[in-house]
Amino acid sequence: MVSATTSSSPASAEDSADSPKRIENIPETRAQAADTSEGVQQALQTAEFPIHYLGLTWVGAKRGAAIRFHQADGAMGTWQDLRAGCAGGVDGTGLTDSARAAAVLVPAAGAFGYELSLPDGAESVCSIAIDATKGPVRQVILPAEPTRALGQRYFSRAAWGADEAKRFYKDGTESSKPIYFPVQALTVHHTVTPNNDPDPAATVRAIYEQHASKDGADYGDIAYHFLIDAEGRVYEGRYSGEDGIPAHDKEGNAVTAFHTKGYNSGNIGIALLGTFTDQQPTDAAREKLVVLLAGLAKAHSLDPEANITFINPRDGVKKNVPAISGHKDWQATECPGAALQGELSTIRREVAALVKR
Repeated sequence: MVSATTSSSPASAEDSADSPKRIENIPETRAQAADTSEGVQQALQTAEFPIHYLGLTWVGAKRGAAIRFHQADGAMGTWQDLRAGCAGGVDGTGLTDSARAAAVLVPAAGAFGYELSLPDGAESVCSIAIDATKGPVRQVILPAEPTRALGQRYFSRAAWGADEAKRFYKDGTESSKPIYFPVQALTVHHTVTPNNDPDPAATVRAIYEQHASKDGADYGDIAYHFLIDAEGRVYEGRYSGEDGIPAHDKEGNAVTAFHTKGYNSGNIGIALLGTFTDQQPTDAAREKLVVLLAGLAKAHSLDPEANITFINPRDGVKKNVPAISGHKDWQATECPGAALQGELSTIRREVAALVKR
């Protein structure tokens, strides 16, 4: 990760092969897709494990979706309205109107099953039950010391429990092979997951499952380059190679992710874990967002307060946006939430002040 107080190169090596190691026990993520062929009113769906999160995507109206969870003892919860977030996507995979592409990751608190009610006319429905907390334990070998790049501490993919096999579900080949481009823009998102999350690493694993799985969004990997939790901890997102430089190749170009469909290449996506429609991120999360944005802006010679003409290097599509944007600056979406979007002008000033130091 790039630090605002270091040189402008993002290059950094991770731990060496002979450095001290530790073993971490991380639960395997289990997932079970539902039969969503019945239209907008779905019958009871059950899972073979306690459901941690329910991942749901559809194309249609974002308002009007609801869910009711069932417990193993037969108890039924009440219907709850769903606040759909924005779907990302792979560039060049169709022209679905972003205003009609809905995605949601609903905490299920160990439910046995669920019923869905979707908006009239909903299409391309995908529903996947996810457990990222109680599956069989997988042992992961990690550096004894926290992973760092240019002075910044972060959770590597291995540290938060990314099962790299999930990127290879298509006949054993990589589902979304990394490609790299110079960075033009930095984009802020929120994950529309619960605030005050007691297990943010498990939530990152659940997001990864929903994004990467062929039964979920089918991106082949997690959509963001970085994620930040309420304690200000940073998680490495999209796989970018084995050189130990999060989000970049060794030349300093950014790997293309899936956070802003149609404008992904050359655009680094940072997602804050939580929902920031009506409240601000924690001070720790906000501070880390500013530091991370400053480091990336400095490394890529971006003016944090500039407006730019972004040009997608893959197809030439253009967009006039701030160099540091919210997702809604690109597309018709509420992301990163009204409260956080309203703070971006102040955040840009704070980032600019760090870059100038």
